[in-house]
Amino acid sequence: MDFWPEYLASSWGREFVAGGIGGIAGIISGYPLDTIRILQQQNSNFGSAFTILRNVVAKDGPVALYRGMAAPLASVTFQNAMVFQIYAVLSRASCTSVSSNEPPSLKGVALGGVGTGALQSMLLSPVELVKIRLQLQNTGQSSQSEKGPVRVAKNIWRNEGFRGIYRGLGITVLRDAPAHGLYFWTYEYTREKLHPGCRKSSQESLNTMLIAGGLAGVSSWFFSYPLDVIKTRLQAQSPSSLKYKGILDCLTKSIKEEGYIVLCRGLGTAVSRAFVVNGAIFSAYEITLRCLFFHN
Repeated sequence: MDFWPEYLASSWGREFVAGGIGGIAGIISGYPLDTIRILQQQNSNFGSAFTILRNVVAKDGPVALYRGMAAPLASVTFQNAMVFQIYAVLSRASCTSVSSNEPPSLKGVALGGVGTGALQSMLLSPVELVKIRLQLQNTGQSSQSEKGPVRVAKNIWRNEGFRGIYRGLGITVLRDAPAHGLYFWTYEYTREKLHPGCRKSSQESLNTMLIAGGLAGVSSWFFSYPLDVIKTRLQAQSPSSLKYKGILDCLTKSIKEEGYIVLCRGLGTAVSRAFVVNGAIFSAYEITLRCLFFHN
């Protein structure tokens, strides 16, 4: 009975809960744009973002834009909570010369972000695999017809085994490790520039949270987007539709068939989504964290 009060009284507990709430806010706010991004990355014949939006809604209704959301939403609370908690630990451990009462240095922030991105890929890779397979259903790009993330996951495990569940893990680590370093660094740097001294006082406005979080998301996605395109194509494969042997093979074939533009197809959608999603994530995280600190 005393677990939650004691857990929330610790900084770890507060960071974990605030991170989870931030993750939920991010998924709900940006999922339709994520679905459009996946469709743009997988096939150039789908057209512009607006064309995809119009066709998907006309064919399957607005609910189709949220197809596959249960998979990331079911795990995002835990995943995002762990991301913020791991980041807090690693960023502090990366700059031991800084007092515990002071915010970690920007160097510590970047190093903590890199480590966080690498670790969280172990959890994120299977979730994104299931999400991508669901998002590509009824588009001619996936042979699977199972309804719901659990059935899709069971089908992947039955037909492809452990290796299939973690298809795309290597490219996910390559994408997320440096991207998370840039992500957290951009957020901390931007919020301090917009509201000097706020890293110590935690007194910045909601607008500062939204803008700093949004720019953090934009910078990390802009940097990692070509790798994300390759990851989507690798994870969209199944044993019956293998086209790429690996990361370099996928990169070479994609460029040969569609030109270098393939590496940035859907970038506008991804950047727009990144600003909305990460503004929501950091705002929800910061507000929840302060409510918990105030409560205690």
